Amino acid sequence: MPELADPKPLCAFRRVRAVAWWGMTTYSSNAGSGASRSSYTLLGLEAEAEPIAPGLHVVATPIGNLRDISLRALSTLSAADLILAEDTRVTKVLLAHYGITTPLMAYHEHNAAEMRPKIMERLARGQALALVSDAGTPLVSDPGYKLVESVVAEGLSVTPIPGASAVLTALVVAGLPTDRFFFEGFLPSKTTARKERLQVLSVIPGTLVFFESPHRLVDMLNDAHATLGPRPAAVARELTKYFETVRRGTLPELAALYGSENKPKGEIVVLIGPPQEDAFVIDESDLDARLRQHLSHLSVKDAVDVTVQETGQPRRQIYARAVALAREGGNQDG
Repeated sequence: MPELADPKPLCAFRRVRAVAWWGMTTYSSNAGSGASRSSYTLLGLEAEAEPIAPGLHVVATPIGNLRDISLRALSTLSAADLILAEDTRVTKVLLAHYGITTPLMAYHEHNAAEMRPKIMERLARGQALALVSDAGTPLVSDPGYKLVESVVAEGLSVTPIPGASAVLTALVVAGLPTDRFFFEGFLPSKTTARKERLQVLSVIPGTLVFFESPHRLVDMLNDAHATLGPRPAAVARELTKYFETVRRGTLPELAALYGSENKPKGEIVVLIGPPQEDAFVIDESDLDARLRQHLSHLSVKDAVDVTVQETGQPRRQIYARAVALAREGGNQDG
């Protein structure tokens, strides 16, 4: 078979633009700026970005591995008039990797109130803006929802560009039930407030998902054990990155494991299994016997912690009974 003269890469990216998905209507990128057509680079080839509609485009970006981004996200970031970034330094790394030159503007919790009116003015003029977070899907533990709320209130367009999410990435590898889950974000940093919040979450019939910082991980696992009992759990660290690790076990096992090591580094997601339908059931007389035994040499707080760990019963129920027994016995040391 004869060789082709002047062979070309077998790729539709070069000088080819697909028909826009919204039909025959077309929109101009960088309206009024006089800029040339937008493009991005992928696999060494230059791709022409499809024009996007005016409005706010909420764009998911990778949580670690830069290859975990969709073609639609790249095209949107390239075609936008402006990218609103949580940290422009972080987003510049992604844009540089794919040869995207769209201007950046910082939008984060510290300047959100000041910047929102300026952003709304741009949207009212018919610009197409892209909103990104440092990693993953925007609006998850960041101030983006307030901007979306404002855009919706003005009757302007909001378009989701789905992609990576640390919550879902961790959930599918945890080995815990996925039919129901509840994302809490970060728990309070102080033990008392953390336990109180965990107690509220204890009755949710689904897997609990948390973000956690490395220096609080062990304390969080211990408090979860004391409040929720020995539930199955998983700790996912540095997902999609070189040092990705997922450890599974019960809460006390994981607390002991991380407590015996140097503090981990990186981004951490903690997942805790739901209450077990076939959990150990204890009658009132057995519960009272256990509590009296522990109260004979422990404070109310410690007796409750031990009993929760032994039985896996709700902390609130055990605490109320422990207080009543302590009063009867004259021991009210909390």
